Amino acid sequence: MSFFQIPSSASSRSIVALIPARYAATRFPGKLMQVLGNKTVIRHTYDNTVATGLFDEVIVATDSDIIYNEIINHGGEALMSKKQHESGSDRIAEAITNMDVDIVVNVQGDEPFVQKEPLEKLLAVFKGDAGKNVQVASLMQVLKEQKFIEDPNYVKVTVDRNMNSIFFSRSVIPYPRNTEAAITYYEHIGVYAFRKQALINFTNWPMTPLENAEKIECLRYLEYGIPLKMVVTEYMGVEIDTPEDLERAAKLL
Repeated sequence: MSFFQIPSSASSRSIVALIPARYAATRFPGKLMQVLGNKTVIRHTYDNTVATGLFDEVIVATDSDIIYNEIINHGGEALMSKKQHESGSDRIAEAITNMDVDIVVNVQGDEPFVQKEPLEKLLAVFKGDAGKNVQVASLMQVLKEQKFIEDPNYVKVTVDRNMNSIFFSRSVIPYPRNTEAAITYYEHIGVYAFRKQALINFTNWPMTPLENAEKIECLRYLEYGIPLKMVVTEYMGVEIDTPEDLERAAKLL
């Protein structure tokens, strides 16, 4: 039996956004409940996701009573999960098991500056004949400052000519052995879109060696031969991973 309390209205939805929200974050515990401007980080993320108008439903999936009450008490929708999950994707997969959905978008709880255009572009890759073969898609943005390129908290991604992911790493990829080569560095933004079955498959596969080494969950897809279709976004704001990120986000507000 799922620990999620699935409301009856969740039985027939086509495109849903799930926001996995863990209270005890490793690098910045309680970061989602930090106040940013006039409300908490998790409420910024939830409200901005709803405001895009792209989803049949937006739901926070959390292991925390504090986060659950924060969303519910402000008129949002949230579900309680069991506490032990290896990743946000696992938490979402538990939530959607009994939902009739086509596409599931994973919006990270620490992305308070969610905007419509990037998510719209993300969903667009599943459409048409070309989109039939897309199982998983995600966002990336150009990373320009050297200090961020070298920062392991910023996950980098390389892609092929068809914008399919080749590798994700906390290290600098590609490494500039040729110092004269023009290199574009991309930061992986932790916003995913999945076909339901692809996400269910993910949770049934054990953690893979590269995923375990880098602590980057989407490497599991690559190690099982499934590329992620990457979509370039111009701007996604600041992801809250550290207290310093919270300060940067406050300045953006």
